Amino acid sequence: MKKYLILLFSFLLLACGKAKNSDIPIVNLILDTDMGPDYDDVGAMTLMYALADSGQVNILATLSSNKDEQAIPCIEVINEYFKRSNIPVGAPKNIAPSLTTWHKESKWTDYLPSHFKHKTHKTSDAPDAVQVYRQILSQQQDTSVTICTIGFFSNLKYLLESQPDQYSPLNGTELVRQKVKLLVSMAGEFPTGGGEFNIKCDVPAAKKVVETWPGRIIFSGFEIGKDILTGKEVAQMSVKNSPIKDAYQMSLSQDNPEGRNSWDQTAVLVAIKGYKPYFKIKLGTIQINDTTGTNQWIDDTAGKHAYLIKEMPEPEIAAIIENYMKHQPLKK
Repeated sequence: MKKYLILLFSFLLLACGKAKNSDIPIVNLILDTDMGPDYDDVGAMTLMYALADSGQVNILATLSSNKDEQAIPCIEVINEYFKRSNIPVGAPKNIAPSLTTWHKESKWTDYLPSHFKHKTHKTSDAPDAVQVYRQILSQQQDTSVTICTIGFFSNLKYLLESQPDQYSPLNGTELVRQKVKLLVSMAGEFPTGGGEFNIKCDVPAAKKVVETWPGRIIFSGFEIGKDILTGKEVAQMSVKNSPIKDAYQMSLSQDNPEGRNSWDQTAVLVAIKGYKPYFKIKLGTIQINDTTGTNQWIDDTAGKHAYLIKEMPEPEIAAIIENYMKHQPLKK
């Protein structure tokens, strides 16, 4: 218990933006989110900004894999709130899912753009996500970029299929191989899954990416975030004019007041902090059924894929994530 309290205290300092460790390498991150169907994306972006404000991550872009017209406005609301309005955004221009929240009463996806500052009127006005990917990747050092996808694989499929352009003479697969160090994905269920949401919403894209991605992929499966409940303390914060608090407050009241599953937060946490000490990994290869979207796993110590296995007790991970999610913008 003493060891855990010391660990948690150090995380609380980081979550508050008060601790910086120059020995920790800065992660260059592109976040690809399906902002809209669920509000764990809001928590995941807040966790990301808590770590950015403590100097642990350099956010290169925040992209939407969701074509719903409120997705990019909601992403920009959070970027603006954390004083990062200059971070590039992008959205799919080809076939991709378009989904909004399931809530029937107050909808956070409508509330946030109507009450908080953002630049882009609707998602279809945003730049092409693939062009943003290609431009950003071409400007980075080799094997220096981590991509974290907490939504559909649509953008990544089109990136792999992209051709040389004004940004790079490399095709998409070559560009990823040269520039990307790691892909972390909230997707699947392990060792077998019956059709996890992020896969099932665009099965062809998921199958294309897992079969042809030229580097390592770490999966945070459905089972990882399912029992890590967060957001209750966020909804009870005393701060005013917070899109993070508002999204959780209006959503938890229609869902589970004790907290929402932390699927996306676990992926972002691992993308930036690494999987230790929270999780272990199992190496192998994921296989996706192109008809049903179900997934199977083949153990292989030489495999390019890995999935997370819980190491730290769920309440302890939840406490760490919750405190990152309570992070407030730094004062200029």
